[in-house]
Amino acid sequence: MSFEEEWAGLKADATARMQLNQVPMYDPGASPTGADLIVHDDELGKIGHFAFRLHNDLKADGTHARTTTNAAGTSLTSDGFEMGEALTSAATAWAKQVGTLLDACAHISNHLDYTQASRKKDDEWVVAQVGVSKISEYFDVPDKNAAPSVPRPQGPII
Repeated sequence: MSFEEEWAGLKADATARMQLNQVPMYDPGASPTGADLIVHDDELGKIGHFAFRLHNDLKADGTHARTTTNAAGTSLTSDGFEMGEALTSAATAWAKQVGTLLDACAHISNHLDYTQASRKKDDEWVVAQVGVSKISEYFDVPDKNAAPSVPRPQGPII
């Protein structure tokens, strides 16, 4: 197989897998109601709770070896071992990675708490604003026995 043939095959495979500036086609049968986004409060709560627990556990357990690792790195460096500097550098990198993960967990937990509260507040507002009694105010429901009304023309009749 020549290079051109192999290259053409690889490009065709990549094109088949690639989607640019689009999303997959919407499948209305994907959910029982046909909705494209379904959110259940209990699912949001579980995910937020797991993120919160992960944050707390990682905050407590992610830095156990920090003090001893730094002490070992400093001691090895002072004894002339190059490994001490590498160990100290690894401890610093680990601390940064734990901090990044802690921030991500906190962000997920806080965002889900906010989403849940915001969604509940929006639902309550919609119920208060657009209740059945409010909807009936927007429609002139004629009496069953009343004669049908014919609208009067507006403006000059020619």
